[in-house]
Amino acid sequence: MTEATLRDTVLRIGEEAGASAIAVAAYDFEHHTTWSLNAHRWFHAASTIKVPVLLAVCAAIEEHRFEPHSRVHVRNRFLGVVDGRPFRVAEERDANAEVHAALGRMLTVHELAGHMIATSSNLATNLLLDLVGVEAARASLARLRLGGIDLQRGVEDEVAWEAGLNNRVTAAGLCDAFRLIEDGDAISPEASKAMLDILHQQRFRSGIPAGLPEDARVAHKTGEISTIAHDAGIVYLDGRDAYVVVILTEWAPEVNGRQETIARISRAVYQSMTGRRE
Repeated sequence: MTEATLRDTVLRIGEEAGASAIAVAAYDFEHHTTWSLNAHRWFHAASTIKVPVLLAVCAAIEEHRFEPHSRVHVRNRFLGVVDGRPFRVAEERDANAEVHAALGRMLTVHELAGHMIATSSNLATNLLLDLVGVEAARASLARLRLGGIDLQRGVEDEVAWEAGLNNRVTAAGLCDAFRLIEDGDAISPEASKAMLDILHQQRFRSGIPAGLPEDARVAHKTGEISTIAHDAGIVYLDGRDAYVVVILTEWAPEVNGRQETIARISRAVYQSMTGRRE
């Protein structure tokens, strides 16, 4: 499949599904080639922002601010970035109940990072971002030259949302982040390995993995809210080097079929990257 054919295929998939916007960025470690569509368009990050938070956590560990086994008191009270007003993470909207069940107890940084990525715990995310600090996290991303990622706040900070302060990403920005992780250049080789181990634990697999052969392995992070559905990660296949694929989509709230659309785009990218049709 040529680059032009892939572009036409992705656009057709999006049009058939009724998506409002689609962006894709891919990098092939086998041939050192890139392919993209609307790669620099900004989208609300949804839970894909948890990958930059993971990067910031690993940077803080590398700086010896704390250790993976450092214990964190689990609480559900955070201060908004706009006016310092306290807010809480709604348990009924959190994909992970385990961290909420641990309120008042201690969990390690490593445990929280696993919950943040594998089951997309919002509470774990805010606890880790509080531990690192938003400005310190932004500084870590700047040092990595990840200009396509705009980390502004924790999750469910409604006052910030109303003020227009949202976490945003581009497909190019997330692609760069995953390239750094796979190359071992994100913080350090040890940090990159630790992040990959966590990203391989992702439990939501109806996006990128659903468009791949059963033996494919994917280290990835999903994100979905009322008007957004994303998936981004690294695909590992037997007999060839890995590739990164980032799929960002925007929708009208009433439109369904989002994960199926991401899976179809994932399939098209896979076929283009590998030349395989199975």
